[in-house]
Amino acid sequence: MNKTVIGYIDANGTLLDTQSIISGAGLKEIYYDNSPEALEIIRHSTAHLMAQAILELYGNAQFFVGPVVDEGFYYDFRVDKKIGEEDLKTIEQKMKEIIKKKAPIEKYMISKSEAMSKFARDDLKLAVLSRITDDEVSIYKQGDFEDLCRGPHVPTTGFLHNFKLTRVAGAYLGGDEKAEMLTRIYGIAFADKESLKAHLDMIEEAKKRDHRKLGSELELFMFNEEAGGGLPFWLPKGARLRAKLEAILHKAHRQRGYEPVRGPEILKADMWRISGHYACYGENMYLTEIDEQEYGIKPMNCIGHIQIFKQSGKSYRDLPLKYYEYGVVHRHEKSGVLHGLLRVREFTQDDAHIFCTPEQIKPVVLEVVEFVDSVMKKFGFEYTMEISTKPEKAIGDDAVWEIATTALREALDENNLPYGIDEGGGAFYGPKIDVKITDALGRKWQCGTIQVDFNLPERFGVEYVAEDNTRKQPVMIHRAILGSFERFIAILTEHFAGEFPLFIAPTQVIFVPIAETHAPYAKSLQKAMMNIDIDSEIYDKNDSLNKRIRNAEKQRVPYVVIIGDEEVANKSVAIRDRRAKTQYNLTQEEFMIQLSKQLQEGKI
Repeated sequence: MNKTVIGYIDANGTLLDTQSIISGAGLKEIYYDNSPEALEIIRHSTAHLMAQAILELYGNAQFFVGPVVDEGFYYDFRVDKKIGEEDLKTIEQKMKEIIKKKAPIEKYMISKSEAMSKFARDDLKLAVLSRITDDEVSIYKQGDFEDLCRGPHVPTTGFLHNFKLTRVAGAYLGGDEKAEMLTRIYGIAFADKESLKAHLDMIEEAKKRDHRKLGSELELFMFNEEAGGGLPFWLPKGARLRAKLEAILHKAHRQRGYEPVRGPEILKADMWRISGHYACYGENMYLTEIDEQEYGIKPMNCIGHIQIFKQSGKSYRDLPLKYYEYGVVHRHEKSGVLHGLLRVREFTQDDAHIFCTPEQIKPVVLEVVEFVDSVMKKFGFEYTMEISTKPEKAIGDDAVWEIATTALREALDENNLPYGIDEGGGAFYGPKIDVKITDALGRKWQCGTIQVDFNLPERFGVEYVAEDNTRKQPVMIHRAILGSFERFIAILTEHFAGEFPLFIAPTQVIFVPIAETHAPYAKSLQKAMMNIDIDSEIYDKNDSLNKRIRNAEKQRVPYVVIIGDEEVANKSVAIRDRRAKTQYNLTQEEFMIQLSKQLQEGKI
């Protein structure tokens, strides 16, 4: 990689390209490398390169938007010809031809009204312009292609050698399911070939680990479009895995002083109006009518926990009071964003709400952070934290938001815990700390959250008796460690490539008796395993021994145990240890002790 400057960052943190500079004072240079800032410029420019290639190949193409996203970049466009995965190589080849010309990428400014006239016959461009409030707009031009764009871009197309178009998808215009379906092509780009190859290798590995593929192969869960999209069915093995995870967390909660509660899954719509969900989140709720009154299926558990708190008087001595619930919630996700267990319409949160005094916010937040840390370490995840501030669509006074946000900052600052800032990314009722984990492939996932809320207690008149006998309003801290069981299990499945650690594996041992005469001993071992909470299966079908062993190993269980004459006679087991990739023999008692010790590793 060279040290060529391809852009700048100004004092406000805004990315600028080289032709936007009037004065270089106070500007930080961005070099052609794989820094986040450089990649944003490179990928944005590669999106325009792809669009130019599409225009040259399909002269009637019209373009909507082409942003940089977490997975690289994409462009939404309209074209008469149906474009499929098989066309990506042709588009890539045309992109390479354009690169050789090293055409300059030029920026010019015109008024919005001039742009409206210029693109008067292009309804997609007019749709983009309708979203722009500025009086002046920028246009980037390269060869015969030009588009409305804020930029920034590299100086010429000659910089854009290391890219790959990854997939074709459909995308509704502006994300509106009732609007026209456009073609969307995704791609990725880097500053060097090595990084591109590493990323493509990761994508191939991710395909092998895809939780939808493994979920089917390992018989964990299923979906049925006839029954409804985005609604998972848990098969016996998946339900066992989930139950183990729930049990581990149940004990961890109780040890930390949480009390289990459960609220109804449907409430009168007036409750959601009071909370602000109806106004700020109503489009994502399922609403119905009962006895001529409107009800809403809960998208969150907080209102139920508030009612439980209010059912009896509370004093300062009761605080902090911690309620937790494995709460089933429903949210109306658009069909285009549904994705296995990662994005569903019904899911179960490992939800908790902590009622405390303002003075208790810091210690409570830090206690939750410790809980998060212990869970993530148990599964081998590294993680980062990010404070998300007030969004545009929010309830409550700015002053209250400032108090809550400051409390989160101070809790992390005073304990030297690093974090980033996500401006405007908070919940509508309060700021939050988001926990983002990194899996075995280096991908980041949003999981847990810690949210400080002064607003809902005020709206519902939640009070406690203070030490001076006055009635005061508690602070409500919303908290989830996993985020949801569905999403976390999807991440775990891909992180471990289906090879779960013994303490949560849906099937921990598979017994393979060599002959029918060995089956009774296998059944006695299975019964003994159940007594120590180990789930096992017996592969004694009328198949060859080798086939039964192969089928057992395909299930990726921690242990496959072969049982023959010697094992029956000696009350022993011949073990194939998947994790250690070894084979060895133990007595039945030794194996039971080994399993029991490994189960203890699952404690949080």
